[in-house]
Amino acid sequence: MTFRSNLQLESSVNIVTSRRRFLQFGLGLTASLAATPSAFANTLQQPDRKLSLLNLHTGESIDATYWAEGEYQADELVAINRVLRDHRTGDIEAIDQNLIELLNLLHSKVDSSEAFHVISGYRSPKSNAALRDSTSGVAKKSFHMKGMAIDIRLPKCQLASLHKAALSLEMGGVGRYSKSDFIHIDTGGVRQWGS
Repeated sequence: MTFRSNLQLESSVNIVTSRRRFLQFGLGLTASLAATPSAFANTLQQPDRKLSLLNLHTGESIDATYWAEGEYQADELVAINRVLRDHRTGDIEAIDQNLIELLNLLHSKVDSSEAFHVISGYRSPKSNAALRDSTSGVAKKSFHMKGMAIDIRLPKCQLASLHKAALSLEMGGVGRYSKSDFIHIDTGGVRQWGS
């Protein structure tokens, strides 16, 4: 009889605990559902995000709306990856979405409607090694090999202005290559170099 009472007592405690957890879960779910419509509406109200690029080596260009209706557009991201592929080998790598966002912010910062002219986007390890052998200043572990870096210029925007705008964002590495007329930006740590 005592054994049965203990089992009944344990069962009652488990039921009470289960009910409490169920009620807590239900209250949490109700609260999140109540917040969801406005959060969802805010997401849908975000403006579309666009990016215009011209690859100077392949001649390919793109005007991509990569963010619409509150989410990234997979087809547009694939198209961006293709335009920014390694022009030497044809290798394609996913471009870091933070880099795409950084380019979008930079475009807004300089208030330009021109497409970025791309000198170098993704760079395969093979291309990076070859470039490193023939050119000074190419990093052995370049962010280009991770799809996290791009070398660009912007028509109708002075290099000094583009460089200054990129630095002001404080969102990664910024290098200035005045002799070659481009800046490098990446989504690594905040740092700067070049002249």
